Amino acid sequence: MPDFQLSERVAIVTGASRGLGAAIAEGLAEHGARVVLSSRKQADLEAEAAVIERRFGQGRAIAIAAHAGREPDLRRLVEETLGRMGRIDILVNNAGTNPYFGPLIDADLGVWDKTFEVNLRGYFILTQLVVRFWMGEHGGAILNVASTGGLRPSPLLGIYDITKAGVIMLTRQLAKELGGKVRVNCLAPGLFRTRFAQALWGNPEILDRVLQANPMGRIGEPAEIAGAAVFLVSDAAAYVNGQVLVLDGGGGEGL
Repeated sequence: MPDFQLSERVAIVTGASRGLGAAIAEGLAEHGARVVLSSRKQADLEAEAAVIERRFGQGRAIAIAAHAGREPDLRRLVEETLGRMGRIDILVNNAGTNPYFGPLIDADLGVWDKTFEVNLRGYFILTQLVVRFWMGEHGGAILNVASTGGLRPSPLLGIYDITKAGVIMLTRQLAKELGGKVRVNCLAPGLFRTRFAQALWGNPEILDRVLQANPMGRIGEPAEIAGAAVFLVSDAAAYVNGQVLVLDGGGGEGL
């Protein structure tokens, strides 16, 4: 039978204080992993770590605040994780931002740079650090969270979609280069009921378009991403590498 257990493994999850990141971290912890939660705000991380420890036991989660796009913060995250946990078996690059909603051609360079800093540059930096400090020698699994927007364009989400297309290609390139020892895969969620995506699902016109295109007639709930994440980082997916798993209810979103 496939082995979904993650006992004794240590996972870093970025963007983990709420939403999809928190749901993924909880799923990993439920299957035995010790999780390192990271995002910008320490207080929010500690609240989520308390939730995980209350549900799954003491010592199962720690909180380390770090800016997801800045190399010194990410280096400190890796070093502190190794110092406190002793290993890094799983990396989930999930942190994301989308400061601009509008026509691509009207966007200024500031929002372009900010979105790329967090959504793509940070994924590359953290992956590079984790591989150099631990996984290159010991192996591991990396999971990048992209979006259905990385597979097809969405009106008014151009910069975000371009970064997510970059995440998908980053995944495939790294899978080719690291696949002998480190598996790298990608999730491409559609519209989920998170605070991050509230500008979309909270807009009746956009929500109606999505629901009309979706055969399941609804959007995703955060907890529904956890099973896919656990599968891809576990030994159940031991021969899965360089793949993009879409979670959109089969609807193509229709944004």
